[in-house]
Amino acid sequence: MEGEIPNFVMVWTIVVASLTYCHTIGNLTSPGKTRLLFVLPVVLFFFYLPLHLTTIFLGGPSSFFLCWLANFKLLLFAFGKGPLSSDPPLAHFIPLACLPIKFRTDSEKKVQNLKKGQKSILNYAVKALIFSTSIQVYHNKESIHPKIVMFLYAIYLYTGLELVLASVAAAARVFLGVDFEPQFDEPYLATSLQDFWGRRWNIMVNRILHPTVYEPVRDISSRLIGKEWAPLPAVLATFLVSALMHEFVFYYIGRTKPTWELTCFFLLHGVCLSIEITVKKAFRGSTWRLPAVVSGPLAMTFVVVTGSWLFLPSLMGRCQPDVMAYREYMAFLEFMKRVGDFLNVNSLLSMVSR
Repeated sequence: MEGEIPNFVMVWTIVVASLTYCHTIGNLTSPGKTRLLFVLPVVLFFFYLPLHLTTIFLGGPSSFFLCWLANFKLLLFAFGKGPLSSDPPLAHFIPLACLPIKFRTDSEKKVQNLKKGQKSILNYAVKALIFSTSIQVYHNKESIHPKIVMFLYAIYLYTGLELVLASVAAAARVFLGVDFEPQFDEPYLATSLQDFWGRRWNIMVNRILHPTVYEPVRDISSRLIGKEWAPLPAVLATFLVSALMHEFVFYYIGRTKPTWELTCFFLLHGVCLSIEITVKKAFRGSTWRLPAVVSGPLAMTFVVVTGSWLFLPSLMGRCQPDVMAYREYMAFLEFMKRVGDFLNVNSLLSMVSR
């Protein structure tokens, strides 16, 4: 853990320097192949940098921020698209490039406030309380049924992700003084797979995949099979790319070869979402449709069952996040104890010298 902190500082120092270079390139070149040629080495380099980090608390988020968010945003930036194409100042360009944030305009803030407002502190406090029980579950998991443990770990995965991403956004809000969009919108309230993946789960990733994968594939498909069915291959391509990026992130965390269960999970959801879209089109204009109180539980049951079958076993087997998180938690407590002892000794010496 002690050696990880210098590596973490080194990695993010290089990231800041690399993004400063990209910002300069953006001022000197026009969108297109020339800018892409200058940005592409940074994209490749960002796939390499997470290999210098081995902890789940520092390496996990860093691999997601760099190899996925930053790289996809930089590829959009090369062609004058995406959030970086709005010519933000360097102080905004760097966090906007690599963090799961999006600057909202005044009009978007008004719409959001009218719609539902920011999540309350109580909302996050409840999720933090739920996540805090993970240590007790870890200590007693041998006496709990494996399926119950897997279900609880699914809850911890969601609450942990939301708390981490919300913390990053909150820190950026403090330092930059800008309002940000939430990254999750209570996904357990989804009324369909389309609602879950498109509007509630990891919203920033959805906004990045849409212009980088979905739209190009849909435009190509519309010329081949027509606009009516073009969204279907676009959905499948989006889920395939998402699967591959998850495989990358899981490799950075666990350093084990892919078992491809993860890819199967996302492809399965891509196929089922395509079927859902097709069924909705078939009944378009019809008065018959499943009520939300029925479609919602069905969709969430499907997510939980397939996640327990394909996603979580891959995560637990390849990365052992519970073991890593507990080990790093204990190492952090030991580190803080040493810091406390050091400060106490210095305080005592200062009193004696007087």
